[in-house]
Amino acid sequence: MFIGARAVQGTQGEIRGISAATGEKLDPAFGGATKDDLDDSCRLADEAFDTYRNTDPETRAAFLEAIAQNILDLGDELVERCMTESGLPRPRIEGERGRTVGQLRLFAQVVRAGRYLDVRIDPAMPDRQPLPRPDLRSRMIPVGPVAVFGASNFPLAFSVAGGDTASALAAGCPVVAKAHSAHPGTSELVGSAIQKAVASSGLPEGVFSLLFDSGREIGQGLVADHRIKAVGFTGSRGGGTALMKIAAERKEPIPVYAEMSSINPVILFEGALKERAEAIGKAFVGSLTLGAGQFCTNPGLILAEEGEGLNTFLSAAAETLKEAAASTMLTPGIHQSYCQGVEALAGHNQVETVARGKAGENFQGQAALFATSSEAFLADPHLQEEVFGSSSLVVRCPDRDAVRDVVEALEGQLTAAIHIAESDYPQAKELLPLLEKKVGRILVNGFGTGVEVAHAMVHGGPYPSTADGRSTSVGTMAIDRFLRPVSYQDLPDALLPDDVKDSNPHKLERLMDGKAVLAD
Repeated sequence: MFIGARAVQGTQGEIRGISAATGEKLDPAFGGATKDDLDDSCRLADEAFDTYRNTDPETRAAFLEAIAQNILDLGDELVERCMTESGLPRPRIEGERGRTVGQLRLFAQVVRAGRYLDVRIDPAMPDRQPLPRPDLRSRMIPVGPVAVFGASNFPLAFSVAGGDTASALAAGCPVVAKAHSAHPGTSELVGSAIQKAVASSGLPEGVFSLLFDSGREIGQGLVADHRIKAVGFTGSRGGGTALMKIAAERKEPIPVYAEMSSINPVILFEGALKERAEAIGKAFVGSLTLGAGQFCTNPGLILAEEGEGLNTFLSAAAETLKEAAASTMLTPGIHQSYCQGVEALAGHNQVETVARGKAGENFQGQAALFATSSEAFLADPHLQEEVFGSSSLVVRCPDRDAVRDVVEALEGQLTAAIHIAESDYPQAKELLPLLEKKVGRILVNGFGTGVEVAHAMVHGGPYPSTADGRSTSVGTMAIDRFLRPVSYQDLPDALLPDDVKDSNPHKLERLMDGKAVLAD
């Protein structure tokens, strides 16, 4: 573990990585943190906060870039360990490493630009009648130390140096990360890259710590610690809601930004099915089976009106799925849960099995496609539950109203995809306002798998897809989760923070009396 500048061997229990392909335990053994280790990490983060939040933009941006370079410098050692612990192939891990590095570099650009500070200045109007207006200035400041929980399905991009860590550090918040127990070796390597960057950037050691947890005590204690001011989490609904409960019951409740469960509906319109039902069916299987289906944006639900077009889609999807090879899942536990979910659907008296992929061995997930009626789907809430893996359910709807009824009944989702032709535009336009209320991202003629890290990306949605549908965990808006506004009224210039001074030393874009003013 890394507690500030110290590398510490945990003494609470034993944690070992497991080969995802074989289930064998990996060396070395890692020890879990004690309560004292947790206390030290939170104390150091709290002590580092005021210094770190006041670092100049260039120092903080260079720090993020140093982390990115240090991760690249780990080379094949990181890639190979991550492959073993996750079961993911080399191209996927190398691509995810590129995304992780890219996120850090993107947030470095955000810090330098300064727009995230949202500086607003309303100059005093002493002669205004009937009352003068005071001088008002505001900016966003970081909330404080942030707890970050590593995710199982993205051991790099949503883990120790992933999007939550990158956006929190960019905001000016120290991070105490809890490594996911499925990839301790990967986490240690990435943690070392961050710790090295903290030292080389001359920052306080408490800017980053990494803890291992042999049970649940440390993770729960981290959220409960009074020095932690926000939480970033990606995982199960049960895990996320448990952390939300702890955070809400604190003397000072704090926000938990938890990304949890989503089945990501795909709606097939009549015109699109007439034009290209077969192509959509084949493309759907490619999305469904990508990464063994272990994406939070996996297409777990298909909605369409009954008819020849849907039948053609199902036929093409079934034939393609039958040739889909089984893929190694992230952990034996995830594989077991997937098999249980698939068995439950296969044994449901209102669900038919459309097709299964090729059988695998050990901990490989066999893809599955099922179908049911809209009436049965609406009658059984369990059919809405996420099956994490390459499994999807097609809901046959008798008419357009039934499609709408199913969408109305859905819980909050991360994404919704609509497949349309030009002839479908009027119907799609009618449905879009409803989809806006249900999801965080709407896409056309594609599938939700593949999340672009960009300024306009939203990877979030209404509960239970996330704990707070006003936020995103991907893209530059992710920084907003770890900031809060402060207003300064009639402060002398000598007391004002640099960000809101008239001299504008950091050359920030600002809103002056309600009008955007670009930096010189």
